[in-house]
Amino acid sequence: MKNQGIEQYKKSYQQEEAYLRAEQRVKELKGFYWHAFWYAVVNIFIVGMVVFNGGSFWSFGTFATPIFWGIGLGIHALCIFGKNLVFGKSWEERKIKEYMEKDNRGGSKYL
Repeated sequence: MKNQGIEQYKKSYQQEEAYLRAEQRVKELKGFYWHAFWYAVVNIFIVGMVVFNGGSFWSFGTFATPIFWGIGLGIHALCIFGKNLVFGKSWEERKIKEYMEKDNRGGSKYL
């Protein structure tokens, strides 16, 4: 009877933990999408104002804000979408297989 209660508690805890991770991921995505939205709105306004007020369209000043803010937006995108870009699940699986094969051949250097 007690084991059943413990298993139920573990399952409930795992579900809550999964929910909290998903909720955090949604907040991160929402933050990135708002960042991208404001990047587009503000930079269209800035470039439009420069051109409307007779400024040179092809000058560095026209594109300085979009360039530098774009670098920041790109870094934000890498933080959100590139977490497992290099060391993802497929990399982990390849490494596990590689070490298991080495161990089977007698090279237990990594264990």
